[in-house]
Amino acid sequence: MSDTTHHIVPYRTYALILLLLLVLTGASVAVTQIELTRWATVVALLIASTKSGIVLAIFMHLKFDQPVYRVMTISVVLLLIVVIVFTFFDYGFR
Repeated sequence: MSDTTHHIVPYRTYALILLLLLVLTGASVAVTQIELTRWATVVALLIASTKSGIVLAIFMHLKFDQPVYRVMTISVVLLLIVVIVFTFFDYGFR
């Protein structure tokens, strides 16, 4: 069969990740209260990307899986970014 090992993540790690996600959520709410003009969207997206990366790595166990899953996930995210950028270019030059 396959030679895989199961990783047991302690509850303390989950509690720390929960605390970190709550802090980042508070930071994203605080960003909306601060007048950052056009940078508010960029900062909010960076915080949201960080939060989704943490969830992918810890809760979906990509940190402990085989590297092929990590490569596939990164490829899909990069493809999504390329599609969004092309969409904005199309919209911007109309």
